Amino acid sequence: MLKNQILKGDCREILKRLPDDSIDLIFADPPYWMRVDGVLNRPEGGEFDGCDDEWDRDFKNDDEYIKFSREWLSECKRVLKPNGSFWLIGGMQCIYSLGGLMQELGFWFINDVIWQKSNPTPNFMGTRLNNSHETLIWACKDKKAKFTFNYKTAKELNKENVLNFDKGERKQLGSVWKFTLCSGNERLKDENGAKLHSTQKPLALLYRIIAISSKLGDTVLDPFGGTMTTAAAAKKLGRNFIMIEKDEKYIKFAKKRLENIKFDDDDICKAKFDEKPPKVSMGEMIEAGYFKNDEKFYLKNSDKFAILDKNGKLNFQNKNYDMHSLAAIFKEAKSSRLNGFEYWQVLREGKKISINLIREKYRKDKYAKC
Repeated sequence: MLKNQILKGDCREILKRLPDDSIDLIFADPPYWMRVDGVLNRPEGGEFDGCDDEWDRDFKNDDEYIKFSREWLSECKRVLKPNGSFWLIGGMQCIYSLGGLMQELGFWFINDVIWQKSNPTPNFMGTRLNNSHETLIWACKDKKAKFTFNYKTAKELNKENVLNFDKGERKQLGSVWKFTLCSGNERLKDENGAKLHSTQKPLALLYRIIAISSKLGDTVLDPFGGTMTTAAAAKKLGRNFIMIEKDEKYIKFAKKRLENIKFDDDDICKAKFDEKPPKVSMGEMIEAGYFKNDEKFYLKNSDKFAILDKNGKLNFQNKNYDMHSLAAIFKEAKSSRLNGFEYWQVLREGKKISINLIREKYRKDKYAKC
């Protein structure tokens, strides 16, 4: 299997060389087909050098664009692993057509995400709303896919929406992401100092996508490599990459870019926040003396209690229950089970404390000895 390579050519042909079910994550930033005519001038009279590249206008009509898109999307679905993720970005000109094609091909949508641009290009003519966002679709191969989602890692990357992040507060990452357009030193320039690529995406955007929807060592594919931002983010996060690009000039400058990218060996790339703690049983904690046979388990914020037996069951009115089922009964929950470690407390030194805190102490003590 190919790893960490840039392949030159038409993605529709190169994708055919890749094995079925071989790619963990695909990010696609295809031609938007902006359908731009004429010249757009800035208010001061200068020409605006937006996206008018040959690769974006090389379609005669809608049918030709749809045919092209169906071909590469079909190949992407074929090479994507059963539990892999597929991300697509597009503007209003193409995202609805491409999304429809994806559904037609059997992709299952997980989320759509809005990239809100904090420094969007103005609408110079003042004839409509400022177009200040692009849309991403996060999908998988079918409804049954068990795709990677590093939920807690996503929380760690959600700094801009959490007021007290530095004090430990964390919130779910939502579907509106605010990043600046690619500019300044991040923007790749050609030999004349002009911007190399008109639609270079910010590294922070790709970093987030790859961090939350793949694992260390996974292989990331980008069928429209461009300035290789996907490869740069993959390399920083310890993922392998396969980039496909037709333009030799883009490849030349992007290779130099990748030479300077280093692996960030940190908790984000390893998804440390999403590692599940080792399982421990009530029985072993009783045996180790962290809980006591016949002690009272109190329901949080309630006077209700049950009695713990030596097998880790709770006795209530002469009937034994597991702690999770009894918590649901006491709480009159719709579910038949709740996480008992979140609802039960015991007395320690005259104060009620969560049994979850005791479990964490047991884990710490046990594995510190290993």
